[in-house]
Amino acid sequence: LHDVSKLKTLLHEEWANYGVMFKYQPVDLIRKYFGEQIGLYFAWLGVYTQLLIPPSVLGIIVFLYGIFTVDTNVPSQETCDDNLNITMCPLCDAVCDYWRLSSVCSLARASYLFDNGATVLFAIFMSLWAACFLEHWKRRQMCLKHSWDLTSLEHEEDELRPEYEEALQEKKAKLKSLAKKKVCLHLKVQIPFSYQTFNGLKIFVTFSAVFGVVVYRICMLSVWSMNPDPEAKASVRMTVTTTGIVLNMLVVLVLEEVYGAIAVWLTELELPKTEEEFEERLIFKSFFLKSMNAFAPIFYVAFFKGRFAGRPGDYVYVFGDYRMEECAPPGCLIELCIQLSMIMLGKQLIQNNVFEIVIPKMKKMYRTIQEEKGKKRAAENEENETEEIRPKQQFDKDFALEPFEGVSPEYMEMIIQYGFVSLFVASFPLAPAFALLNNVIEIRLDAAKFVTEIRRPDAVRCKDIGIWYNILCGISKFSVITNAFVISFTSEFVPRMVYQYMYSGNGTMSGYTEHSLSYFNVSNFPPGTAPTTTLITGVTMCRYKDYRDPPWAPDAYTFSKQYWSVLAARLAFVIFFQVNHVCKIKYFVVICLDLTFLSFVYIV
Repeated sequence: LHDVSKLKTLLHEEWANYGVMFKYQPVDLIRKYFGEQIGLYFAWLGVYTQLLIPPSVLGIIVFLYGIFTVDTNVPSQETCDDNLNITMCPLCDAVCDYWRLSSVCSLARASYLFDNGATVLFAIFMSLWAACFLEHWKRRQMCLKHSWDLTSLEHEEDELRPEYEEALQEKKAKLKSLAKKKVCLHLKVQIPFSYQTFNGLKIFVTFSAVFGVVVYRICMLSVWSMNPDPEAKASVRMTVTTTGIVLNMLVVLVLEEVYGAIAVWLTELELPKTEEEFEERLIFKSFFLKSMNAFAPIFYVAFFKGRFAGRPGDYVYVFGDYRMEECAPPGCLIELCIQLSMIMLGKQLIQNNVFEIVIPKMKKMYRTIQEEKGKKRAAENEENETEEIRPKQQFDKDFALEPFEGVSPEYMEMIIQYGFVSLFVASFPLAPAFALLNNVIEIRLDAAKFVTEIRRPDAVRCKDIGIWYNILCGISKFSVITNAFVISFTSEFVPRMVYQYMYSGNGTMSGYTEHSLSYFNVSNFPPGTAPTTTLITGVTMCRYKDYRDPPWAPDAYTFSKQYWSVLAARLAFVIFFQVNHVCKIKYFVVICLDLTFLSFVYIV
């Protein structure tokens, strides 16, 4: 008992202390006090945090490159040039006015900070980094298995869960009462029809929440455009976007707690035989629901917003009167960047500060108040006054702490963060830096929680991190696809390259803004959709973001040759990105194996 108390004190000084934030974790001490399962979690978290340093530095360099070169970017200069006098088509029907392209000057400059040539190289680097991280963790895990004597650990047959045994006994009793002859008994849980349809229902709820926010933005764009104040009209797009993103973040945080309870309920309905099977099914359901909840708004902005909006004179409407959302002329990447950063930082700040600090402190305060009330009542009792008051033992103090709920919530938080860092890093190069800053604090926060806030859990021996490694591999492979499509279809990188090498007269980006906007004859507006009042008079042609033939062409408003050229280039870039990634990964693995072999030979 003395050794355990001494070990706990040592962990508090060397690990659960913000003063040692930049030191390595005492993984062996963690394993000795908490067991292999928790030791492997903190070892994995340490490796993940350590390997976030290179992409964090490179992401900051990419961002600084955008800051230093934004003044030389020709498309943003053309967008900000008032002399071009480009008049854009209204953002909504009737109540919205024509507007000048130069009014989104700041948005165009901000978009270039994250949408430049260095971003493509950074996305390729992050694909290699994900493979490096997984390989490095496999080696670190093998070293820990050897040093912790886990290589000979055999898988023990798990005992049946009490809930499963109870259901089995009920099934046997029911069959005995119904059948007179001997039958072969086998428990097969009949899942209700409501559960069979629940998978579709939970997906519907998630996308309904996203669609609800979309409808909010569409409606508020029309409502706020009625404001007679010119300054309010000029900032209506940014106001609607910002409030919509904040609303999306709040919906994600609320639904995440709901989906956690739903995952437990669904897993209990299935009645898994063993605790290991129960844990794996629960992890899979929780990850599926929470990842879909966290990434659905980002997927919408990245791959769906503005794709099905139509064109002036032939827009797509929801509820009969409201037009679908469109991307700003600089593209949807800046909105994707804001959406990703708000949800990622909001989850980290609110979850870390509220769910992991404030709520446990409030529970502890409540227990302390209840304990003080109990002491007062005991002191008022005459029978207890004569009894000798026994000093509190360590197990009494530990019993007053929060019960241990497993390491799955800790893994889930970090895996979702890994998804933010890897899946859409092409739109937000600063994501690894924010993740690194969060994890440096998170390690010590979790350490303090495990040492001082929760009861010491029973030690669990295990050889690896289990199903979480498979989830990491799946995210890493899927991130190659998402980043390729973000660069190809959400970013302006491919259209700019097509213009520079195919349509530019002098091989520069001069004239790209004019080239990327199509013409629309305002006389072709359907009745009731043209602006009722306008501050810009004498408009005969307005412009919109698309590649379509002008109204004076034989096939007016159909997709132009430039559209098909850009589409072919985008698809070609996706294929190139995939093939390039596969080749570099194979080359990288061969180099790693060669270096490992040479190191082994040198040691021998």
